[in-house]
Amino acid sequence: MTTKAATTRATILERAVDVASVEGLEGLTIGRLASELRMSKSGLFAHFGSKEELQLATIEAAAARFLREVIAPAQREPEGAARLRAYCEGYLDYLQRKVFAGGCFWAAAAAEFDDRPGPVRDAVRAGVLGWMGELEHQARIAGVGDAAELAFEAYSLGLGANTCWRLFADERGFKRARAAIERRLAELSMPPVAHGLGA
Repeated sequence: MTTKAATTRATILERAVDVASVEGLEGLTIGRLASELRMSKSGLFAHFGSKEELQLATIEAAAARFLREVIAPAQREPEGAARLRAYCEGYLDYLQRKVFAGGCFWAAAAAEFDDRPGPVRDAVRAGVLGWMGELEHQARIAGVGDAAELAFEAYSLGLGANTCWRLFADERGFKRARAAIERRLAELSMPPVAHGLGA
């Protein structure tokens, strides 16, 4: 792939991720994206041979954005307690900052495809499992006995805050989620990091 083609593909996917976060992965069409980006349908089709390929590439682009916005900054902290806390803080910040136009891309995609077997569901499932698995991994390094439970709690509180924000336009869910996670982490005598959850 040439540099120009790679840049064009990246531009398409940046827009596709935001459209999908608002209207769902099924809302993605080559015609819609071509119109928004002022490209020909044939030009856009050359980058994605099918709607499913476009959906899978969009999921991959969403994962890259999540990595950039949440995972990578937290990985500056040492593994274990400090990184787990940074992950939780970064996760809630990412939701509140509307990193995706429609809120949490993964929450929207999971709700859309949870009962629809196939490659797209598999890709969404892998993304969510990867995030929860990393939370669990850091909790285990931190010495948490119920690492999977803590990962589930942190993920679920984020989803609840996201729902309150998107459905009710109520940002108080983020404050409540931060307080609940902070109480949970405090039980572990975990050291705070800069700009902690209570900030």
